[in-house]
Amino acid sequence: MVTSSVGPVPASPSARIAVLGRGLIPADEPVLRGDDRGVLHGDGLFESMHLRRGRPWLRDEHLARLATAAAAVDLDLPPTDTLVDLLDAVCVGWPAQVEGALRLVCTRGPEAAGRPTVYATLTEVPASSRAARRNGISVATLPLGVPADARTGLDWLPAGIKSTSYAVSTAARRWAHRAGVDDVLWVSSDGYALEGPTANVVWLTGNTLCTVPAATTGILPGTTVAWLLAHADQLGLSGAERMVTPSELHAADGVWFSSSVRGLTEVRMLDGVRRDHCPHTPALQALLDFPVV
Repeated sequence: MVTSSVGPVPASPSARIAVLGRGLIPADEPVLRGDDRGVLHGDGLFESMHLRRGRPWLRDEHLARLATAAAAVDLDLPPTDTLVDLLDAVCVGWPAQVEGALRLVCTRGPEAAGRPTVYATLTEVPASSRAARRNGISVATLPLGVPADARTGLDWLPAGIKSTSYAVSTAARRWAHRAGVDDVLWVSSDGYALEGPTANVVWLTGNTLCTVPAATTGILPGTTVAWLLAHADQLGLSGAERMVTPSELHAADGVWFSSSVRGLTEVRMLDGVRRDHCPHTPALQALLDFPVV
């Protein structure tokens, strides 16, 4: 424990891992077999949750989204109560004053085993995520190469799931690093903004807080943005799902990226154009109850 001018600062807790059927294990102990299909083929699902005051925020919504995704890819999940017990096991004793990034992973398991591999990890929210909430982010648009409605028109392709097959998302983040920006916003071939590799886009036009409709575009239906739009009336705003172009985002009164662990981060630069700070940002962040320090 160290001391600052505002009081004691808790030491950073160690990363944790809990495996279904094994419980808590040392963080450096192997979890996956070499022939696990989550490794070989990216054949699995995951959910990330924000741990606040020792409890996962919107846990039930995340588990419901996981169940929907599992049905879409024919992945047999353990009962919900079992998953809740696993999450509880990895969270026991975590300091209530420390933000946590909680991840639940379910792969299809080893090729010959016929059962999924299920585990949960818990780490402290990275300092970079906390800084993004405080300072905002720079974003560049990046072509996705397909029309906005292409994925929902393919009945064989599961859309809007958090897959462990993350090659496209990590490629986009590598591009962002090379381009000198914090994040990217994918744009469809017909000119619509869709989502970031790990975030939904949110914007304010007048008194309407908007996001992109997941049902017609195949983007991930965000739990955080859904909660935000459902409670926007507490700030005198209405919520809506709309299609949007990058030029319309440039003209918006405010633009943010929303995600489960990073929370709400204001886009302060879009495609090299600096944006004025939106006066609604502090109230929106306070509504979501993510710490901004």
